[in-house]
Amino acid sequence: MSLRLACDLDGTLANMDAALQHEAEHLFGPGVSLRGVNATLDEDAPDADDTQPLTRRQLRQLWDRVLKRENFWQTLAEIEPGSVRRLAALAAKHHWEVIFLTQRPPCVGHTAQRQSQRWLHEHGFEFPSVYVMNGSRGRVADALALDVVIDDRPENCLDVVTESKARALLVWRDVPASVPPAAARLGIEPVFSMSEALDLLEQAGGADKPDGLVGRLRAAIGL
Repeated sequence: MSLRLACDLDGTLANMDAALQHEAEHLFGPGVSLRGVNATLDEDAPDADDTQPLTRRQLRQLWDRVLKRENFWQTLAEIEPGSVRRLAALAAKHHWEVIFLTQRPPCVGHTAQRQSQRWLHEHGFEFPSVYVMNGSRGRVADALALDVVIDDRPENCLDVVTESKARALLVWRDVPASVPPAAARLGIEPVFSMSEALDLLEQAGGADKPDGLVGRLRAAIGL
């Protein structure tokens, strides 16, 4: 039985924050920071206490600029160079079924799905399956009978573990001490890089037996 795996894009594989930070500095000058700001289009996002954070008005201006840039989603860098290619190689070796999940809003140019597919192809994943979604990732994980979801947002991981039988690997790019304390209690497994997440999956072994990979994966990550 093949491992059924979903992987997030922005913050997990693609460095959206760096691109937004660059655009913010171009618009508003050096010293502005996205850190502490919910960098989404959510009007109800709370104000941040960080040094010179963007205001909600500035954040709207930033996204307006970004979404007018043709094929913006194809311009992002990998957070960890080579991680997409390594994921593709492991998927081919172990016969994993992989889908990429994203909530990217549309911008000028190709659809967010097409841009995401091209980005993944350019970084080494030959035939990527991409689903541009809204709502709960847990419901998607349940509907697709996924085994594992890799994501960088605690709220998405919480949806996964509460609304599906999938395991949630939280790619936490801050210091270990700042991992949400409830994560382990809720069954969310923190890792501190995409490389570590792939190491964990690879340690589960191959899929030479009907339940070999999934069984060893579940045992390795405590499911």
